[in-house]
Amino acid sequence: MATILCIETGTDICSVGIARDGEIVSMLESDEGRDHARKVGVFVDELLHSTGITPNEIDAVAVGKGPGSYTGLRIGVSFAKGLCYGLQKPLIAIGSLDALVAVAREEHKAGIVTIEDWDKACLCPMVDARRMEVYAQIFDSEGNALTEVAAEVVTEESFAKWRNEGKFVIFGNGAAKCAEALSDATLINITPSVRGIAPLAQRAFDEGNFEDIAYFEPFYLKDFVVTTSKKKLF
Repeated sequence: MATILCIETGTDICSVGIARDGEIVSMLESDEGRDHARKVGVFVDELLHSTGITPNEIDAVAVGKGPGSYTGLRIGVSFAKGLCYGLQKPLIAIGSLDALVAVAREEHKAGIVTIEDWDKACLCPMVDARRMEVYAQIFDSEGNALTEVAAEVVTEESFAKWRNEGKFVIFGNGAAKCAEALSDATLINITPSVRGIAPLAQRAFDEGNFEDIAYFEPFYLKDFVVTTSKKKLF
């Protein structure tokens, strides 16, 4: 049974938790905006104190690798890599869209989310990019990926093949803005959380799927774009 520290900072939500055997035993989350650089360390410290778990008792650190916010991902991944280096523990990277699907499946199983014909549904987690663009991927109801991760500018024609397959379920912080264009889709409220990272991290731990701490980088999908401020400072 592995004890894994899980971190997800790829969106406005900062989520940190400690999992044992793939289940969260304690977690802290905040949706107060992009203050991850300050909160992630505080959350880890508070969780260790509240659970009585020492840093050396952690078997691995798992982090959401993206796609998502450039700054948020860098904060989470840099913090996770620093912990792994200092504690000499393995690093596990989990796709942020995979983790969103895991949360959706958990909430459906618990009866929090009710979808007719769930077994035949196509699940489409969406992370907000900019304007009408999202980072998205299609999964079946068992959590198996049916497509690769892609940056999609959403129009009424987007995901046509999958929408014709049956129930098309969208969720994540990029989904609400797409609901009007994808009028036949079912929008559910699922937010990023380490609850989705925990079971996937345990599976990766069991299989020995670890990252090279020195060279691992977040999965940005797109290059970071630097824009010039319109404000005149002088």
